[in-house]
Amino acid sequence: MYHDVVRMSLRRRALWALLAAKLVVGWGVGWDIRWHLVIGRDSFWIAPHLMTYLAVAAAAAISLGVLVVETRRTRREMGEPGTVTVAGLTGTRGFHLAWWGMAIVLLAAPIDDLWHRLFGLDVTLWSPPHLLALAGSQVSNLGGLLIALEVYEVGRARWAALAASGILLLGTFYIMVDQSTQTAFRRGAVFFFTHAVLGSLAFTFALVMRLIPLVPAALMMVADPLRRWRLAAVVFGAALAAVSGGVLARWPALSHALPTSTDTALGLALALAAAVAGGWCGARLADVLTRAVPHVSGPPDRIELVAEKSVV
Repeated sequence: MYHDVVRMSLRRRALWALLAAKLVVGWGVGWDIRWHLVIGRDSFWIAPHLMTYLAVAAAAAISLGVLVVETRRTRREMGEPGTVTVAGLTGTRGFHLAWWGMAIVLLAAPIDDLWHRLFGLDVTLWSPPHLLALAGSQVSNLGGLLIALEVYEVGRARWAALAASGILLLGTFYIMVDQSTQTAFRRGAVFFFTHAVLGSLAFTFALVMRLIPLVPAALMMVADPLRRWRLAAVVFGAALAAVSGGVLARWPALSHALPTSTDTALGLALALAAAVAGGWCGARLADVLTRAVPHVSGPPDRIELVAEKSVV
């Protein structure tokens, strides 16, 4: 019993340390984007890169450290239910996702540097190394969601951890989708709705997973995504297309790219289709994550109380 309590305590502390490191990563990425816009790219060793990748390394070390500790314990004791072994490392599914996602991000760093040496400055955020890093980050963020389900029973602590992981998931999607305004500027016509289509796909995926309601998701919450995710997805997709299209249409820089009525109808149809596809993926993944989570042995307060008594 004592070892189970210690293991759960380690996982919980590692979860919050992991979330803190990822928050620093988010700050570093935002600073890096601003740095490139204002100053440009002069070296890999600029301050935003150092901040970002030091935090990425910390997040990777935290998740890998938990896997290493649990692997050593498994070799001495009988394996715990709910753990899996991948590449010789044993741990929960959540920490595996967190570690392998961060490993992908670390792998993307030298690839990105090589990419710049070969092809020069990026003209878009959607370069292969950047997309690889963003994909790895999202894998790790899904790991954070799963860890929150693994280490906490239903209650405020679980929802706080889910909300923090959900914000990181949505924030990364925002970075990926934000580039679409350049597509609207350059190509116009139906591509004017690139933000609405990609946003409907990405944001609906995250919100249907029952994470955090944001302002654009107010109508979705009214439509009740827990019971009627299809209706909620359609409502969100239509609202996002209307809001996105209305905001972008007011920008003077995009006055040359305004869509025709036919383009608008096609853009709305694509946004709705993307919203339903994203909602379906989110609902299915939420079910998979829920089924993959073992029952936590006792509420948080009781676990901490047992730990204190065991130490005494």
